[in-house]
Amino acid sequence: MDLNKHTTLMLEQGYINTMLNKKVDSSLTPHGISLTEFTIMNQLNESNGGALSRIALADSIGLTASGVTRLLTPMMKNNVVKKTENSRDARQSMVALTTTGEVLYRDALVTFGHSCASAFALLDESEVIQLLGLLNKIKC
Repeated sequence: MDLNKHTTLMLEQGYINTMLNKKVDSSLTPHGISLTEFTIMNQLNESNGGALSRIALADSIGLTASGVTRLLTPMMKNNVVKKTENSRDARQSMVALTTTGEVLYRDALVTFGHSCASAFALLDESEVIQLLGLLNKIKC
């Protein structure tokens, strides 16, 4: 593959990523959350024990720890997430969903699922599987 195709691929994937994120983000607006907040909630929901450190959370979604902290502050004020003490290290707090956050996550997950299905409606199941395989191959 020549350099021009690599640059075209990078630019196209960036554009597609932006468009998909906008579509999904706007579908989550009625729930009062953004796609990034939903991603945080999903990671907390999927985590072993239901809680993660800010650093682990940041690593899992591709943000910096300070970026995650900025996102968590309003989520804590809105009672979506809570800080809990780390039983092994009192200096490091953990973040978990509150009961309110769990309900919000479950409701938003239904909307998120419909939005994702709509976004990829032009692909058949084998193409979705192939795309997932290709994305996992280039995951950094």
